[in-house]
Amino acid sequence: MSALVQRADHVDTNLIAVVGSANVDLVARVDRLPGPGETVAANGSSIGVGGKGLNQAVMARRLGPQVVFYGAVGDDRYASMITEVLQTESIDVSELVTHPGPSGLALIVVDADAENSIVVVPGANAALAAPVIDERTKVVLSQLEVPLHAVRVACRRGRAIGALTILNPAPAHVEPAALLELAADIDILVPNEHELVALGGSDRLLEAGIATLVVTLGSRGVEVYHQGSQWVEAPFAVTPLDSTGAGDAFCGALAARLALGFPLADAVRWGAAAGAAATETAGATPPALSAVEALVASRN
Repeated sequence: MSALVQRADHVDTNLIAVVGSANVDLVARVDRLPGPGETVAANGSSIGVGGKGLNQAVMARRLGPQVVFYGAVGDDRYASMITEVLQTESIDVSELVTHPGPSGLALIVVDADAENSIVVVPGANAALAAPVIDERTKVVLSQLEVPLHAVRVACRRGRAIGALTILNPAPAHVEPAALLELAADIDILVPNEHELVALGGSDRLLEAGIATLVVTLGSRGVEVYHQGSQWVEAPFAVTPLDSTGAGDAFCGALAARLALGFPLADAVRWGAAAGAAATETAGATPPALSAVEALVASRN
């Protein structure tokens, strides 16, 4: 745990670089998810702004650290919606680039049990180039809704400047071998239980050189593998409404607490609280800081 904190203390800022996707979310609420070839009637719908990168950036910023967003939007009407949300959250958009064509789009269906099914249209996210990470950066946080090359460069650059590197391997559409090539440049890997299986399991990841593995288990909490030890952060008791964005809230909060200099166990607890709080509201929008604080306080 100390190694994480020591690396995060290399500069006197708490700057987080989030390298990831930004989408407009079209959400439909149904009683149950449709089966193959089946049509079901929705009982509500909404439109908002999300994307794994943007969601994680917003959650991290709400917990205090400065955040720079490295992403891409198109030149369509959705681009201004995405940019406005980032600016409203006081996130630095100087590294947000515009590409000809559509912005990213996510089609989300949520059922009565808060389970969801998501189809992502990458749009401009697929054109994101390799980022040049600010040397003041303390934590680099990325996901897999943008090109793997951009993620690889971000992680290597982060390592080169002494920043902590966190990768959320979601969605798990990358070949495990390709992802494992990144192991040497990843400090913390944060898959959910389904992504963990797709990547070959915890033993394979740890043997490949992943130093810290943090597995989100939904209603069963969080399992952590770190420096030869293993522990579970118990789930927070909430009444879930919509699980969309819960994993993103976890990652954003985890990165924020580490950027602020707190130890891994603290960061995991805040991540778990943020993920739980995210399920209590509809849509992918990260929870308010007050909601996360209230859950953390309930366990202290």
